[in-house]
Amino acid sequence: MKNKSLISITDFSKKEYLEILDLAEEFEKQPVQNIANGKVVATLFFEPSTRTRLSFESAANRMGAKVIGFSDASSSSTSKGESLVDTIKTVSCYADIIVMRHPLEGAARLASEVASVPIINAGDGANQHPTQCMLDLYSIRKTQNTLDNLNIALVGDLKYGRTVHSLVEAMCNFNTVFHLISPESLKLPSSVKMRINEKKLKYYQYREIQDAIDKVDILYMTRVQRERFLDIQDYEKVKNTYILDYSMLAKTKPQMKILHPLPRVNEINTNVDNTPQAYYFQQAQNGVYVRQALIAAILALK
Repeated sequence: MKNKSLISITDFSKKEYLEILDLAEEFEKQPVQNIANGKVVATLFFEPSTRTRLSFESAANRMGAKVIGFSDASSSSTSKGESLVDTIKTVSCYADIIVMRHPLEGAARLASEVASVPIINAGDGANQHPTQCMLDLYSIRKTQNTLDNLNIALVGDLKYGRTVHSLVEAMCNFNTVFHLISPESLKLPSSVKMRINEKKLKYYQYREIQDAIDKVDILYMTRVQRERFLDIQDYEKVKNTYILDYSMLAKTKPQMKILHPLPRVNEINTNVDNTPQAYYFQQAQNGVYVRQALIAAILALK
């Protein structure tokens, strides 16, 4: 994995990302390790982010690295008309690794082709979010003690949800049964379903959470993303389609956990937060350990 960019979850082999999860366990036991002293991590966020950006910066700081970058494209030279290619080539001169989020699909792949340092994709449009996928895998394994032979429900925006696309790609390696819950207009894209079919795995499609919630080990809730809709009226039609409430958890499996990449709007009622099933805030914390592991592996610090 040394000096290897991570743009899509498929860029790493199953063996490699299991190694990342094992390394993340080490960082969870000892988060502060001064192994990146003298290294510089650039965080280039052309699109708003809270958890991803801050968890990467927390990860870098806990390892002794310096962090440079921006959290708003308007504060970068792209606002003056500089191309993405020129920005990446320039920042490559200043950093050992670049973490980038961009609203355009394919932007991270382009960056990796012109950069002289590794690129980590922190989300490119509605395409991929591989580091969120890695922390999702870590959270699933931590709560279920395995990644194999699980039933996973994916709820909400399955069309534009880059976290969903990455997670399906990864979980296709583990004999997963997928339960896809969405409005008709936000179904999982055919290209992602094709990956499930290629692996000869099963998937079921539903319109209601209640139709699947008692069958699953993981309930992966997602936000309907207003920023992905060109027509605000289309967003208004589906924004409140799914709201998970405490009363819906009565017949769930004992080990079932609720995950969410966050931020949430109102798709999980706050009365769920203190239930044994709720795991989304711990999931966010796991992101620091996983991102420490990724930086350490790519920079050959471990």
